Amino acid sequence: MKLPGILFDLDGTLVDSIKEMHLALNLALSDVAFPVVSPGQVQQWVGNGIEVLVQRGLSCHFEINPHLSDALIEQATERFKVHYQALVGEHAELYPGVEIGLYELSELPKAIVTNKSRAFTLQLLQKLNIAKHFDVIVCGDDGNKKPAPDLLQLACEQLGISTAEVVMIGDSKNDILAAQSSEISVIAVNYGYNQGEALSQFNPQYLCEQFSDIIPILTNQN
Repeated sequence: MKLPGILFDLDGTLVDSIKEMHLALNLALSDVAFPVVSPGQVQQWVGNGIEVLVQRGLSCHFEINPHLSDALIEQATERFKVHYQALVGEHAELYPGVEIGLYELSELPKAIVTNKSRAFTLQLLQKLNIAKHFDVIVCGDDGNKKPAPDLLQLACEQLGISTAEVVMIGDSKNDILAAQSSEISVIAVNYGYNQGEALSQFNPQYLCEQFSDIIPILTNQN
């Protein structure tokens, strides 16, 4: 699978950021007098952007309560953003093998493709000192979020390569479905935030248990 370019999801693939998302969500929930939630719940709920995460927190469930008022959602979302901005990168960590792996892939064009908003994405990449590894950064406010294929297609356009020449690396169904919609090959990782779903059922080309497993696949050394 030696290809000219790589698209990387961010949260759950390169970075473990659950702790600070959990803290920000609980602070926001407290601000609007709603019960706090557990880290395990947040890990099941992330992956569809801040707005959906906040609504799941307000619902205390993966399925969003349709009776939540727009005013409440807006207030809680704004409070989350305030708290998260203060926390981004403070408690996040690169997964084992990510830093050395990115150096090993230094000769390949690389893009971040994330549902996270650009302001938080750039802040996180800067705090973790990995922005230098990526030629292109495409975020959730650049188009329809994954599992829509828009962000992946935009990343390919900005890299100047076709969808047939890249591989998507991600930790969730959203990453796999977005890639498959554009006929992009997929390497899924099992250690991230998969919303409790077995990724094998979505038929990625490869399913890896740790980040270091992807290096021989991408460099055609396996």
